[in-house]
Amino acid sequence: MAKRRGTRARRARRSGWGIGLLVLLSITIITLDYRGDLRGSISGARRAAADALSPLQQGVDDVLHPVGSFLAGAVHYGSLQQQNAKLRHQLQQDRGALAQAQSLRTTASQLAALEHLPWSVVAAIPTVTASVIGSNPSNFEATIVLDKGAAQGIAAGMPVVDGNGLVGRVVQAVRSQCTVQLLTDVRTVVSVDLGATGNPATLVGTGPGSPLQVEYVSPTIRLRRGMLLTTSGQQLGLFPRGIPVAEITGFHSTPSATDQTVQARPVADLRSLAYVDVLQWEPPG
Repeated sequence: MAKRRGTRARRARRSGWGIGLLVLLSITIITLDYRGDLRGSISGARRAAADALSPLQQGVDDVLHPVGSFLAGAVHYGSLQQQNAKLRHQLQQDRGALAQAQSLRTTASQLAALEHLPWSVVAAIPTVTASVIGSNPSNFEATIVLDKGAAQGIAAGMPVVDGNGLVGRVVQAVRSQCTVQLLTDVRTVVSVDLGATGNPATLVGTGPGSPLQVEYVSPTIRLRRGMLLTTSGQQLGLFPRGIPVAEITGFHSTPSATDQTVQARPVADLRSLAYVDVLQWEPPG
């Protein structure tokens, strides 16, 4: 064991002497080169010294480079955090501005549609444009609150539409507000006509987020997806005839069934209502 330690010590001393000689040789070459003596000989010696020192220099660089990178990263870490925080804040602001712009476009589009309702049935009916200021959704009921009420001539039972079709009907009106029961409310029942066939049926609400159900549709009636349902004017005339209500989204029947099972969706976008028109119309009698 002692002999092995002695051998290691001698090797270490020889390595130290070798490095020292190389360093001394480098200093001598630099000095002579600076003075201009032995220009040609020095160039060769300088190349030889560079070759000899290159592995040592590379080893030192390999050790120090990661340390330098780590220290540089540590120095700039705080600055990067600040930049990331600023970028996140800017991104949130941009998203907010985009959402606001989209909301404004939706509002402008709804108001423009209400200016020119395309159904001839409502051309002679006075309307009150109102803003949606609240909603009261639950598992079964679906209502919204408008900022216009009895003071503007709104009364319970009046139909409510957007630019696409029927939204629901007023169920309560006070001086400056009114409550509207939406089509998706489980209490909703609307008498409808099936597209151009003119066959009558009944549409009922099944709760927010659920498809509307169309009842009393005979298996002999040919249906198609996208078929438009419009108010029929029947059912004691709760709604004027000819207002778009919903589109058929699915249907099926069995050989022994007396009625088809039919599902539909409202043509009005009930999830993003901003402005609506209240038709100042009351059922005859």
